[in-house]
Amino acid sequence: MNPLKAELDLLAARIRRTVLYSFYHLGFGHLGGSLSISDALAVLYGGIMKIDPAAPADENRDFMVYSKGHSGPGLYAALAVKGYFPMELLETMNMPGTTIPSHCNRLLTPGVDMTTGSLGQGVSLAMGMAAGCKVQNRDNRVYLITGDGECQEGQVWEAAMFAAQHKLDNLTMLVDYNKKQLDGYLDDICSLGNLEDKFRAFGWNVFNIDGHDTMAIWRALSDCRQVKEQPSVILLNTIKAKDCSFAEGVLYNHHMTFTTEQLDDAMAVLDKKINALEILMEKEAHGHV
Repeated sequence: MNPLKAELDLLAARIRRTVLYSFYHLGFGHLGGSLSISDALAVLYGGIMKIDPAAPADENRDFMVYSKGHSGPGLYAALAVKGYFPMELLETMNMPGTTIPSHCNRLLTPGVDMTTGSLGQGVSLAMGMAAGCKVQNRDNRVYLITGDGECQEGQVWEAAMFAAQHKLDNLTMLVDYNKKQLDGYLDDICSLGNLEDKFRAFGWNVFNIDGHDTMAIWRALSDCRQVKEQPSVILLNTIKAKDCSFAEGVLYNHHMTFTTEQLDDAMAVLDKKINALEILMEKEAHGHV
């Protein structure tokens, strides 16, 4: 296996396990979208983004706008695994007085660059951040993660026009394209049609890839950095609640209730995957593969 792929797949598995761990004390939460985006988060925080967990407010960092803020547990898991805050803090998620609220809040959580949750607004905020960096001649990049259901918001398309008009080539948008939203399938509620053609028509550079293939994500994000005078969007074809034994394949897995036994079983499956990847990487390091 490609060493980089093994490293990124391992990070994605750890992020997924950490997502489940963060729900352990609650027994409910926004599970589906937190897990479908884990591979992209692994690539972003595993080498693509310019970050420093020891200095989360470094003015030279790349910015993350996690517009689908209800899936905050996915981002929190990535930040915890990367060392932005102690893992044990996740045990307080969504509890009174916590610094890890249900939706992302930049005033509370280290590593969160923008408060989000009201769908569509994070997209406009990301455009403003990218435009601001341009005006100031800064080389920070802005990464924006949205849900596909979120793309039903008119504000998203107003922002898309703005980004193309102002040639925001320092902006990369990643759409968690799992084809589902809170109460069912996109096509049954408000179809987006051909999302790739839509973004191209709005003047964007578009990638349409397997959202669980870490190397495909790595290549697309790397290619985005070479694009000039166009914003880029990566459509991540994903599976909602990916790699969760009790939730993947369930119709209504946007927000779920679950038992500790279900979480234990799902985490055990991920532990086996993590262990197998660790063994593989160790063998490769010693030239046994």
